[in-house]
Amino acid sequence: MKVDVAPPIAEAARHVAADDLARFCQTVLKRAGASNATAEAATSAMMHASTHGIDSHGVRLLDHYVRVIVGGRVNGEPNMRWAGVRGATATLDADHAHGALATYAAMDRAVELAHQFGLGSVAVRNSSHFGPAGAYALTAAQKGLIGITVCNSDSFVRLHGGSQAYHGTNPIAMAAPSGAKHPWLFDMATSAIPYNRIILHRSLHAPLPEGVASSDDGHDAVDAQLATVLAPLGGAFGYKGAGLAGMAEIFSAVLTGMQLSCELLPMEGEDLSTPRSMGAWVLAVDPEMFIGRARFEDAMQRYLKSLRASPAMEGQRVMAPGDREWTEAERREQTGIPLDPATLEAFEALSQAFDCPAPASFGDKQSTQNQNEPRAKGVKSDG
Repeated sequence: MKVDVAPPIAEAARHVAADDLARFCQTVLKRAGASNATAEAATSAMMHASTHGIDSHGVRLLDHYVRVIVGGRVNGEPNMRWAGVRGATATLDADHAHGALATYAAMDRAVELAHQFGLGSVAVRNSSHFGPAGAYALTAAQKGLIGITVCNSDSFVRLHGGSQAYHGTNPIAMAAPSGAKHPWLFDMATSAIPYNRIILHRSLHAPLPEGVASSDDGHDAVDAQLATVLAPLGGAFGYKGAGLAGMAEIFSAVLTGMQLSCELLPMEGEDLSTPRSMGAWVLAVDPEMFIGRARFEDAMQRYLKSLRASPAMEGQRVMAPGDREWTEAERREQTGIPLDPATLEAFEALSQAFDCPAPASFGDKQSTQNQNEPRAKGVKSDG
């Protein structure tokens, strides 16, 4: 695969220590009205993205999450419950919880079911924006299972040949254990780019690639300030991206009985009090039930070795899904996590509003609190 070149965030950013950044996010969320479990789950998802170079879905979302919790759109102290458990399937009513809290809980349950049945599938109802889909698929792979996660979102993406927004960015993520240090990890939006990438480019005053977005009048836009609608993945073959978006729509909205993308309130809309009633869907697969974990991991090793050894085009590097993310995570462990100017400004305001010291620059005294293993607790069952 070709390297996905991220915008030049490091050139226009201040680098901060990961531990201190996680501490700041958790403290602010709690003081904004989030439960401990909500703050931990939301921080874990954001830090997954920021650590692995997915800045569009990282800690820059903290300000938004605070506003929707304070406004009432997201329930900071939800009473999540299992609305139905039948065989290898379950349905989680998230009580309009933060999407990270709900989806971590859903994947935990899917893993439990997969250990019993070989497969575990959980539909999530009454949830909210969950950030990076790969964070939840990865939790399954870290336990030796294959994990798949999908979700829909409010309309940002035009159909193939269309001029107006219809689908959401509708991400699809999958992770698989590899028998090595890092799992195979694939996380994609079904749009040409995620909408949060436009927001990030606006903050950085960086141009967009051609053909990934358009303005309200339906014309292609490389100026992030004018871009309002995303193109589906695939360029001239955008019907493929639109079809994948439809697949995510069916699993996350139709199967769960939740709002379609075209029916959802906008993420950045003025109404921050009305819940958005979003859905999501996760699947866990236990290789032990099929060919055994050892044989599966041996086959994964052969596959990845062959893939990475495949000849590259001139000036390119062949990588397996996840390779870029693991490389970036190792780099950021040494250099700190970059924050774009708009995020830094938002953090200063949050620091003052919630009487919490802003995260320190990398190299300064850091917090040693470990935020890497949050778990979603307290989900009730209807029996």
